[in-house]
Amino acid sequence: ATCGHGCKYGECMGPNKCKCFPGFTGKTCSQDVNECGLKPRPCEHRCMNTHGSYKCYCLNGYMLMPDGTCASSRTCAMVNCQYGCEEVKGEVQCLCPSGGLQLGPNGRTCIDIDECSTGKALCSYNRRCVNTFGSYYCKCQLGYELKYVSGRYDCVDVNECVTNTHRCNLHAECLNTEGSFKCKCKQGYGGTGFDCA
Repeated sequence: ATCGHGCKYGECMGPNKCKCFPGFTGKTCSQDVNECGLKPRPCEHRCMNTHGSYKCYCLNGYMLMPDGTCASSRTCAMVNCQYGCEEVKGEVQCLCPSGGLQLGPNGRTCIDIDECSTGKALCSYNRRCVNTFGSYYCKCQLGYELKYVSGRYDCVDVNECVTNTHRCNLHAECLNTEGSFKCKCKQGYGGTGFDCA
């Protein structure tokens, strides 16, 4: 079984046929399934889609039960949590539906953790971190694009000279570099490469 386009979050099962891991879909298993939009809905009250999965949370005044259902709770209603609560050893605690969120100073609302600035995010050297509410993702650095090369996805250098995305002068030569490009004025011309006279 060979999959020329690769299976990002799945396994190759036959000629260009991918079997996706749970939570992923698409020809190359590169798309996240939004479980919150499925019928029947996976959560009783509210649902937050996450990369490859989802999290349930309850309306205020309800407590999230181990089976994902929401049970009416007077104590939860009194605490007034943004995303429902849980009882731990008889104490009521507010919940945040994602690891990328933390309880704010009031102990009731959830605030985003910027994984990119705190250094919690792990992106390889040729990728940059992009923060999202409750999470983050790794994007190719500028001058690189995501391609399927020798059995895996990787960020490869964009050859701006070939793709014609350089801004070199008409009388200059384009030289591709790792992650960027250079412009050099042709013989008989002088200047920066962006301006040649």
